[in-house]
Amino acid sequence: MKTKTEQMYASMSPWSLFFKVAAPGMISMFAMSVYSIIEGIFIGQTLGEGAFAAINIAMPLVMINFSLADLIGVGASVPISVALGKDEHDVANNVFSCSVIMIFCVSVLMGSVMFFAADPLARLMGADGALLETSVRYLRTVALCSPLSAIFFAMDNYLRISGFVKTSMVINIVSNLLTIGLLTFFLLVCEMDVVGSALATSVSMCLCSVAAMTPFVFRRALLKFVRPRFSLSMFRQIGACGSPVFLNNVSGRITSILMNISLMSVGVKVLGAGGGQTAVAVYAVLMYSSDLCWPLLYGISDSLSPALGYNWGAKNYDRVKNIVRCAYIGTAVIGLISTAALFFFPGAIASWFIKAEDVRLLEISTHAIRLFSMAYLFRWIGVSTQGLFSAIEKPLCATLISVGTAFVFPTVLLGALWGFGLDGIWFNFVGVNILSGILSLLLIVRLMREIGRMEKPDMARAKTCEETNTDQ
Repeated sequence: MKTKTEQMYASMSPWSLFFKVAAPGMISMFAMSVYSIIEGIFIGQTLGEGAFAAINIAMPLVMINFSLADLIGVGASVPISVALGKDEHDVANNVFSCSVIMIFCVSVLMGSVMFFAADPLARLMGADGALLETSVRYLRTVALCSPLSAIFFAMDNYLRISGFVKTSMVINIVSNLLTIGLLTFFLLVCEMDVVGSALATSVSMCLCSVAAMTPFVFRRALLKFVRPRFSLSMFRQIGACGSPVFLNNVSGRITSILMNISLMSVGVKVLGAGGGQTAVAVYAVLMYSSDLCWPLLYGISDSLSPALGYNWGAKNYDRVKNIVRCAYIGTAVIGLISTAALFFFPGAIASWFIKAEDVRLLEISTHAIRLFSMAYLFRWIGVSTQGLFSAIEKPLCATLISVGTAFVFPTVLLGALWGFGLDGIWFNFVGVNILSGILSLLLIVRLMREIGRMEKPDMARAKTCEETNTDQ
């Protein structure tokens, strides 16, 4: 007998499912990014340009630290959803249990590496002096908490698979409120520097990781902890399904490192002494500004993944296409709204993160945000298509999109637009998403043809059964 969650995935109308699942998912993902935006406001307004640049130097390394944990969490979610669609609950529970253990072990390893290698890694990106010292302290603080904080992201996926969509949303909102409270306490009351920011984020994520595991520990969720049975085939399946997100994370962070190195060089050339730090700070403003928009796109795609995986496993291809159609329409609307907000209000958005007296930084950031805004006219295409391929166990296509978007396209354009100075770097994001959109459309056309071929035998069998029944 199907659970309520399985019935929802299998029979609820696509638009009802969209608003039931994607709307809370958008709120949840946006709530997860609010702490980042608030962190940017606190740091920009209280600590200034130097701290802004230090955290932007450290952030790619922080995200690489979480990348393997994210690989396991996302990679396990796909076979779990497909197994549930096939009514193989034992398989789903085993993958779930094994993945949580794997995330903890990997996070201990990655956190240790980041803690002890923080200094040489920060130097690699051109940091020195006070910028180096600040970046290293931020990195080591995050690394100490990573074994528990990394589980937070995966538990969010498992809650949604189990039908705890609103619970996931509430935990993410609480996480951000807690982070904001801790930021206020550490930065304003205790007058700490960037270490206070790292502590606020890490402590909040650790506490909410514990809260997110509660339904599973007390066996109130669709997924349950069981005695783990590890196998090579399971590792391969998780690795294959999680590789698009993993490669996207890692290649994206490598690109960020290349961007920071380029900005340190181009910034001095264009802006003079101290221009490298200013250029990196502008890049940080762009990333914080993007946090206003991209979580809404990703929230739609990520929230609908369990439903897509379930119906793909159940061979309900018409339903898969209808859900995908809703996802594209929803993300397209969000993309247009995001472009308008960033294009028409760049100065207001930049001023959230920059002190009024930092006139040069504010002017450059305003100009950069306006150029950057055009990326959201196209970004929704790649996000939605990559999410679709990840959900239906087609990791190669998803990987092509993710690696192209996160590494290949930006690296190629970084060289092609080098002669345009800082504007070439800001426009890089637009060009990347145009190329990603073209690649995504080519792959989605190929997928629709494949679905059409798979539907023909089913239609033929249905017609044969109908004729047999008529004869009888």
